[in-house]
Amino acid sequence: MAAKPESYENIVQTASRLFFHQGYHATGLNQILAESGSPKGSLYYYFPQGKEELALECIKRGNEFIKQKLKQALNGNENPVLAIQDFIRHTAEEADRLGFDSFMPIGFWAAAETSCISESLRHACVNTFTDWQHIYMERLQESGLNEEKAHSLAVLIISMLEGALILAVTQQSSAPIYNIVDYIPQLVKSF
Repeated sequence: MAAKPESYENIVQTASRLFFHQGYHATGLNQILAESGSPKGSLYYYFPQGKEELALECIKRGNEFIKQKLKQALNGNENPVLAIQDFIRHTAEEADRLGFDSFMPIGFWAAAETSCISESLRHACVNTFTDWQHIYMERLQESGLNEEKAHSLAVLIISMLEGALILAVTQQSSAPIYNIVDYIPQLVKSF
């Protein structure tokens, strides 16, 4: 697959950052263009449907990034409990390292702000969370949980982590994320 041109990458990266920091509604296309250093024609060439199409690409990119990290972490340890703990711990460490400035958990900005206004954006968020859920489910099923229990536990882990991410960004502290790490063994054992 051919690499996207630099202006495309600049637009997507700038839009992702601005959507996270300011929100979808507060971010205008002119600001994205100005901060990305891209000509107006580039944005409409790559995203003829405008801001919504650009947001869809940002969600897709964020999803692919998290899926790769999640798969790598969950396959990095034979014990699924330790693997899940490692992923969550790494998420907290990354938040600390970035000082919450460039830390962009894609789930909550996209789902919370856009799912009420756009069916295609809501669908992209559903697909994102479903993708993550399946990765957890597969790993949990490999460890012996049946499909129903693996599904329930995957939804619970994602819900806990997304909630902790909101608290972490709001409080500018990774403590809520680290708190989840301690409860994963008990949670898995209860299933």
